[in-house]
Amino acid sequence: MKEPELPVNEQQRLAVLRALKVLDTPPEERFDRVTRMARRIFGVPIALVSLVDENRQWFKSCDGLIATETDRNISFCGHAILQQGTFVIQDAHKDPRFFDNPLVTGEPYVRFYAGHPLTTLTGESLGTLCIIDHEPREFGTEDTEMLADRAGIVERELTAIKLSLIDEITRISNRRGFLVLSHYSLEVCKRQSFPTSLVFFDLDKFKEINDTYGHAEGDRALKVFADQMRDSFRNSDIFARMGGDEFVALLTNIKMVNIRDLIQRFEKSLHERCVHLALPYTVRFSCGIIAYDPERHVNVEELMQEADKAMYANKASKR
Repeated sequence: MKEPELPVNEQQRLAVLRALKVLDTPPEERFDRVTRMARRIFGVPIALVSLVDENRQWFKSCDGLIATETDRNISFCGHAILQQGTFVIQDAHKDPRFFDNPLVTGEPYVRFYAGHPLTTLTGESLGTLCIIDHEPREFGTEDTEMLADRAGIVERELTAIKLSLIDEITRISNRRGFLVLSHYSLEVCKRQSFPTSLVFFDLDKFKEINDTYGHAEGDRALKVFADQMRDSFRNSDIFARMGGDEFVALLTNIKMVNIRDLIQRFEKSLHERCVHLALPYTVRFSCGIIAYDPERHVNVEELMQEADKAMYANKASKR
């Protein structure tokens, strides 16, 4: 048996999953409707909305199965979330990754599996909509498209939950989303002794952009900054717009000297982006960087306050 590998953005993926607060919640008709539909369309005994947690896969909806969760290390869905498209096992008995898997040799006796990843707007695969049969079967292009369509329904329901955590202008996390995501991330870093730092950004002369070019152009400047954050930071980093022209980034498992290099590269790339877009201004910023110390910082809010002060000191030094 082959255990599923971890996605490259595992820490961010788990943070997003936990932030949705859907794990271990009661069944909901909006998800159960989809699994009933999938089971009927494909004529299979089992259909699931499976969410892949840190050490388990938990079923938000399960039609045809009594169990509510199984270990992640034996899950088919753990493999499926690593794929861009639908993950199909036509006959598990003939697949060296699964022929001796406990879910194949015992209940629920998986022989056929097809799972389509449930992916957020920001690219995290949280789980799958999957169907299971006790007999091997073919699964063609039309079948794959139909399963993907049904998975899209589940994704939209999850997106509706997540939108409350997203900034409307920049489409990155808002303050509430950042606080939820960073709480989990700091716990992981503390437990594993990862070096972690928070960077607090404030755009320089942002008011002048609004006053000179209008608020629509000001919104564009915010989007440009957020887009460069997406391109410059890693999948494991958590970044957000806190409001106004203030942004933050929580950088995990990276040393301070490397963070300073990263910020310099970010500043250079941001300038190049403004030139490429032929903006009549350059988006510039001041920032404060504070290393997380679990003995001194009780929570992420205290870390933010200290980084905010460091940012203002940086801004004052430019005057």
